[in-house]
Amino acid sequence: MTKTELKDFLDQKVVQYNHPKFLEDDPLQIPHRFSKKEDIEISGFLTATIAWGNRKSIINNASRLMELLDNAPYDFVLNHIEADLEKLSPFVHRTLNGDDLQYFIQSLHNMYKNHNGLEAVFVKHQQKDSLQSAISKFKAIFFELPHQTRTMKHVSDPNKGSAAKRINMFLRWMVRNNDTGVDFGIWKGLNPSQLSCPLDVHSGNVARKLKLVKRKQNDAKALAELDKSLRKLDPKDPVKYDFALFGLGVFEKF
Repeated sequence: MTKTELKDFLDQKVVQYNHPKFLEDDPLQIPHRFSKKEDIEISGFLTATIAWGNRKSIINNASRLMELLDNAPYDFVLNHIEADLEKLSPFVHRTLNGDDLQYFIQSLHNMYKNHNGLEAVFVKHQQKDSLQSAISKFKAIFFELPHQTRTMKHVSDPNKGSAAKRINMFLRWMVRNNDTGVDFGIWKGLNPSQLSCPLDVHSGNVARKLKLVKRKQNDAKALAELDKSLRKLDPKDPVKYDFALFGLGVFEKF
């Protein structure tokens, strides 16, 4: 395919998959249950954190997690007491357990009390053309409280070679516009042009078949390749192609 043919093909797939029906089987449906900005971003962050494995399992466990937070995540984060944290102990999703979750709630409390919230951290540390260093700084702030070493594996760090798929996905949810009713566009201090594609096995395989990426591992270097390719197709909103790559990989076995 020529560059023009590739862009036309992927643009058609974006229209096909960047649609509210996409939410029926996607974890992004969880933050769509809320209307308050802080509820959306906290539920989105926690859902993205456990977004690996079977999507039905992710949705079920994220729903259960919201129930444990009284379906009011911001209020729970801000006003919980020690006894409230105890009821989170039984929660498990793959390798994330109740101890990890308790720390996440305490850290989010610190984030809103002392750092002006999730958005403010990313806005403060953004670079003009990327949010990858901001993700790394976010992780450092997120783990500034006393914590178990094991809990740190649940937040990725691009500076250590990770493609940081789940945080990049969360950022896409928060920053991309709401024109189609899929992503939220509630973080106005960041720009869609700064986003990076959530790179996973599905999007990575499709990207390689379309010659958008040469590197075989799905790591930070591969993500940089993919970013460069997608920015050539649409410099203002490169991550809209996440829908095309994911849809081609998961639903069409491209």
